[in-house]
Amino acid sequence: MIDWMFVLLVFIVFAALVFDFLNGFHDAANSIATIVSTRVLSPGLAVIWAAFFNFVAAFVFPLRVATTIGKGLIAPEVVTEYVILAGLLGAIFWNLLTWLLGLPTSSSHALIGGFAGAAIAAVGIDAILFSGWTKTVASMFLSPVMGLVLGLAMMIAVSWILHDKAPSRVDGWFRRIQLVSASLYSLGHGGNDAQKTIGIIAILVFTYQRNAGQNPQDIHIAPWMILTCYGALAVGTLFGGWRIVRTMGTKITKIRPVGGVCAETAAALTLFANSHLGIPVSTTHTITGAIMGVGATQRLSAVRWGVAKQIVWAWFLTIPCSALVAALAYGVISLFL
Repeated sequence: MIDWMFVLLVFIVFAALVFDFLNGFHDAANSIATIVSTRVLSPGLAVIWAAFFNFVAAFVFPLRVATTIGKGLIAPEVVTEYVILAGLLGAIFWNLLTWLLGLPTSSSHALIGGFAGAAIAAVGIDAILFSGWTKTVASMFLSPVMGLVLGLAMMIAVSWILHDKAPSRVDGWFRRIQLVSASLYSLGHGGNDAQKTIGIIAILVFTYQRNAGQNPQDIHIAPWMILTCYGALAVGTLFGGWRIVRTMGTKITKIRPVGGVCAETAAALTLFANSHLGIPVSTTHTITGAIMGVGATQRLSAVRWGVAKQIVWAWFLTIPCSALVAALAYGVISLFL
């Protein structure tokens, strides 16, 4: 006899891994845009470099972000398989739409927005754990600011220290150093983003076990969840989001190797700090803010603020739009229940 609950579980896990793949695909540009725009690596080598460190992050970071996603945003007792499926559909739709438009929006916020929209459609606003949302929403505003400030400060410090050195020599040094800074950023990207899907799959398995009468004591994260989610993110990065590379690498501001190092290091530090605190921060917001900070050290006009304005609008729309799509998806799914 076919266990249809298990079949549904497998299908939704597959949908979650599709989202994770699209997360890497969509956010690959964030990982490689600066190192490609400075011509330190070709696009092909850059995505391999980024994908490798995306996966290595599985062995570096504790699972605090996954815990926040799994039981810190939505009350676990109200979550069903259908809520999770609808949330994933909302996030996937928004990721694909913004990829087609070439906008570097946040896959993280698309996921939590979709998850929240589906949960509210299912049981109402009581599904939301507002205490968990406080730090997540705060990070939406603070992460680009932190990236900008760190990028600006590092660029000023490096410029002051190396002011008497020939630009060609500085470029030569930082072309090599950028390999390190790019790997640190990709490590931070993997460490934060893959864990969001891990948290979704963990709560999905918890829901399945609860409905099957197994009465699990708590949400458990198994090794297979970690390896498959980090693997899916890395494979997505390998395929890359070339439309967004152009926006991140050239449309916001022009970057030299020294600027690339400062932007990537600033973004990596921001990601490391948030992962340590268990905050599902937007890697997109972080690197965009860092690039703006580096560009602003040349002169304010060096940053194309019109493009930045379009990106910011996309940020604000991500959570409500993905939530709305997920709520609609849940409404359609509920017609067949």
